[in-house]
Amino acid sequence: MLPDGACGVPVILAVPAAIGLAFLVLPLTALLVRAPWRTLAARLAEPHVLEALRLSLLTSSAATAACLLLGVPLAWMLARVAFRGRRFVRALVTAPLVLPPVAGGLALLLVLGNGGLVGAWLEPVLGVRLPLTTTAVVLAEAFVAMPFLVLSVEGALRASDARFEEAAAILGASRWTVFRRVTLPLVAPGIAAGAVLCWARALGEFGATITFAGNLPGRTQTMPLAVYLTLRKDPEAAIVLSLVLLVVCAAVLVCLRDRWVRTS
Repeated sequence: MLPDGACGVPVILAVPAAIGLAFLVLPLTALLVRAPWRTLAARLAEPHVLEALRLSLLTSSAATAACLLLGVPLAWMLARVAFRGRRFVRALVTAPLVLPPVAGGLALLLVLGNGGLVGAWLEPVLGVRLPLTTTAVVLAEAFVAMPFLVLSVEGALRASDARFEEAAAILGASRWTVFRRVTLPLVAPGIAAGAVLCWARALGEFGATITFAGNLPGRTQTMPLAVYLTLRKDPEAAIVLSLVLLVVCAAVLVCLRDRWVRTS
């Protein structure tokens, strides 16, 4: 006797579902099976691994902070302000989600590079050169990760009850006070979920980073770039680095369970 609401799974659906699950799980299983467990601790303690990990954590955290500073107001504008061209602006915000990361890195280079639209003025006026620097890594990661934050916060804003904000405004609170004391607490779970997704995406960024910031050990070489560099000369080291990224991704999924992400 099947439980209420349950039904038998047709074979025509069960077979492709099982194949799809295997397609997603087997590569991750291969990482665990082929990992050099006996030398894992020693490999994790190697200087270039620790340096890449340190740089990845530093840049992804800085990129997330920049995305919070810029992305939360942008999400609020998209969710709360009715203006002409809002759909077009939203499409531009989500473009990095579908744009190939290498193309995104090239776009950053054309804007902020030494001869770019803005970069051409940075060095003569401010003495700033962005390509091949740690700052370039942060910018590349923020470019590809910000849409995750904006979409999460915008969704949380649209799902929240705007009557609380209206009541606060009627009672005489300023717009900034309403935003700070009412709006932000209401959408705090959405902001937290978006920030974690943003941080995880920044941590795994590769294409835009290598195009705009290069692959300089200790300066711009993050964990994904280190995996790419070591894959040919030391596959076991590449597996160890990939395992670290896998553990981080698993931790993100655990953190994003029902406490932050609610499904109807």
